[in-house]
Amino acid sequence: MKGNAGRMRAVAYRKSLPVDDGESLVDVELPVPEPGPTDLLVRVEAVAVNPVDYKTRQGSDPGGEPKVLGWDAAGTVVATGDRAELFAAGDEVYYAGALDRPGCDSQYHVVDERLVARKPATLTFTEAAALPLTSLTAWEGLFERLGLRRAPLERTGALLVTAAAGGVGSMVVQLAGALTALTVIGTASRPETVEFARRMGAHHLVDHHEPLPPQVAGVAPDGLDLVFSTAGTDRNLPAYAEMLRPFGGIVAIDDHDTLPVGVLKPKGISFHWELMFTRSLFGTPDQIAQHHILTQVARLVDRGVLTTTATRDLGRIDAAHLREAHRIMESGTAVGKVTLTGFGD
Repeated sequence: MKGNAGRMRAVAYRKSLPVDDGESLVDVELPVPEPGPTDLLVRVEAVAVNPVDYKTRQGSDPGGEPKVLGWDAAGTVVATGDRAELFAAGDEVYYAGALDRPGCDSQYHVVDERLVARKPATLTFTEAAALPLTSLTAWEGLFERLGLRRAPLERTGALLVTAAAGGVGSMVVQLAGALTALTVIGTASRPETVEFARRMGAHHLVDHHEPLPPQVAGVAPDGLDLVFSTAGTDRNLPAYAEMLRPFGGIVAIDDHDTLPVGVLKPKGISFHWELMFTRSLFGTPDQIAQHHILTQVARLVDRGVLTTTATRDLGRIDAAHLREAHRIMESGTAVGKVTLTGFGD
């Protein structure tokens, strides 16, 4: 169907530049996109920033054409495609979207409805925008890649979550703590990250700047059953192999071309990659699974089982504020999620 004609404000980049360069992200004006058959046109109310934003800016040069980033949004549906059936104009939604389509750092955004859910009713747009990408990553990693079942008595044992105060780590901690009987051990090193990870539900915290095996042995003397590795997988893999019990499992989300996985073979440890964009990138038949996951997350939030991980809102969505958000993410010091709200209308 035809959407809203006209122009919209957005933030984009035209060339890969350091974040302290004023041209690394710029304010632009673009046409309002038209929704495809199964798409929604969403008026964006709030966004969150993830490592994928700055990694794309650093590693993919658009050659002078404006490229819009952003893969965490909450907003209001204003138009739907001819074959869209899940939503109607006026619905308040949240989603991460697809890596191979324009991002959500714009006043209006088009997204396939199968990747979208109604936002938690108890959260503001800003609070909801912090959740989609990390919730999907954590859920898929735990319940699809590692094969955990969502029943408190189904699986006991110990789970190690690295960078437990980060965006993904803080959702893994929440989901594992709420939906399984696993003992959740998080890694954190600063007082503020230790406090945040504990607030998210980590049962124990260890310092990832110190050797992990002796620390983990102090709280899980029988060893680990699972590891959710959000960072440092390459350097930590030998330690994971030492700490894990036979037939344990690892899921990782960080980026490495090579890994010394041979250390896992003696114990029969399984290794899994998790990328929540895989379904949309390859057009898998089960893309609607992300609609169902986000719907369940919203219900858990509204029941008080899960909480937002939004910790710092930088203000309206514009190039200056997004450059600051990218700078924070690149520094590796973010606690929880950094958000931006509205276009100052």
